[in-house]
Amino acid sequence: MKLNGAQILIECLKEQGVDTLFGYPGAATIIIYDELYKNRDNITHILTSHEQGATHAAEGYAKSTNQVGVCIATSGPGSTNLVTGIADAYLDSVPLIAITGNVPLSQIGNDSFQEVDSHGIMMPITKHNYMVKDVNDLAGVVREAFYIAQEGRPGPVHIDIPKNITTDIAEYTPEKPREIIKMKPVIPAAIYEMIAEAKQPLIFAGGGITRADADAEVTALAERLGAPLSTSMMGIGCIPKEHPLHIGFVGMHGSMTSNITFNQADLIICIGVRFSDRVVGNEKLFAKKAKIIQFDIDPAEINKNVAIDDYVIGDAKMALIELLANLEQKQNPDWIATIKGLKEKYA
Repeated sequence: MKLNGAQILIECLKEQGVDTLFGYPGAATIIIYDELYKNRDNITHILTSHEQGATHAAEGYAKSTNQVGVCIATSGPGSTNLVTGIADAYLDSVPLIAITGNVPLSQIGNDSFQEVDSHGIMMPITKHNYMVKDVNDLAGVVREAFYIAQEGRPGPVHIDIPKNITTDIAEYTPEKPREIIKMKPVIPAAIYEMIAEAKQPLIFAGGGITRADADAEVTALAERLGAPLSTSMMGIGCIPKEHPLHIGFVGMHGSMTSNITFNQADLIICIGVRFSDRVVGNEKLFAKKAKIIQFDIDPAEINKNVAIDDYVIGDAKMALIELLANLEQKQNPDWIATIKGLKEKYA
């Protein structure tokens, strides 16, 4: 069927299961907003008071639903106001689609009203970045953007749409969303040996656990190993706060119990964490007594901030399921008693 670019965009959002969109309108996106209004029974538009609020709201939506967050802004100041939220999503590995309007292609490069290089500005803070120059490419760009935002390590993707693209006509054919193939991990025997030998194991869980929907599995692993579980700030909530093995988050803003435990552990199993400076502090003094095993979806995170002893690349949930299938129940009564004493002393 023949549709204009704005209609194609909205149809593609519906294809991807988008039911909520956050934004603030402007002249460069007004045709898109006409179509949003017509499709208000399918997509709820949340009007924010500022474009930065739209990106942060989309982030919160993505984190709380495990879906892709979507936000939209107009050209120039609208797009530049998205920068802080997009950068935050990039650093927190949040799947986000940021759609911006732009001046018509014929006016780009002429210092037109509200023209900025949104494509160039967003490049350092996005997983991928598009400027649509042909309406025939629009549907493919939107579909690919959603795939890239979710595949592997999630992150934000920016789509810049000049105003003439929203009114140009092209053929639209519906498609099903491209399947996200999870990266299956391979766990070497050496890791099982390290876990078996550990007398004072510790689990360090981050945002990768929540993104992989692996809260239940990481809690089960802590119970299976008789290991306390600490989180990064992004990992808060992956284990109930009242769980006896939960020791709070670690680092300069963390609990005393958690920080002491890191210095006493002989093995730290780290899953979906990036070892930020707020966690590690002085890397030469971090967890000096412990061997460290790192599980991550992104090979770039291995040995980036902390030297580790072994690692596994792949989906956190799949890795935890495999671990649980191959690990026997361990009892560490002395270690657990120590943790309980620390929690009581530094409540």
